Amino acid sequence: MTVTLICLSGLPGTGKSTIARHLAARVGALWLRVDAVEQAMRDSRMTVVGDLADGGYAALQAVAVAALEQGFDVVADCVNPVAETRAGWQAVSARTGARHLDVALTCADRDKHRARVEGRAPEVPGLVLPDWAVGMVRDWSPFHGADLHIDTGAVALEEAVARIDDRMRET
Repeated sequence: MTVTLICLSGLPGTGKSTIARHLAARVGALWLRVDAVEQAMRDSRMTVVGDLADGGYAALQAVAVAALEQGFDVVADCVNPVAETRAGWQAVSARTGARHLDVALTCADRDKHRARVEGRAPEVPGLVLPDWAVGMVRDWSPFHGADLHIDTGAVALEEAVARIDDRMRET
């Protein structure tokens, strides 16, 4: 049986973590969340000067390789803002022989998106969530090459999870 790496990408507040949690439970996959890894890095005794750069992504990708090689499906929960971060996940799939499914999440309803960003509480202890201004000014390249695009402002959680599960079974 071939394992699958599902990469959820999108700006803060598009529903990545909520969908990842439900999808992982539904399909029995391992949920890997970059926010948790990056916060653990900040909380550790290592010296972090400013931005973690790609450290959290590199650590999470190493864990994904190990999990995929052990036969686990993986749901990667990261912003993946640019082609380079997305390519890193493609490399993980290539290295392990895993099927790869890129899912781009958006929330086209700007008011709903803003309300999500401003109304959420951190689930990762110590994590400082970006506010609307910070979250929306980060580098973001449109993800035209994603296998699946979901507007989470127009689709219920259950439907989003079902669409990804259906696509996962097709690939």
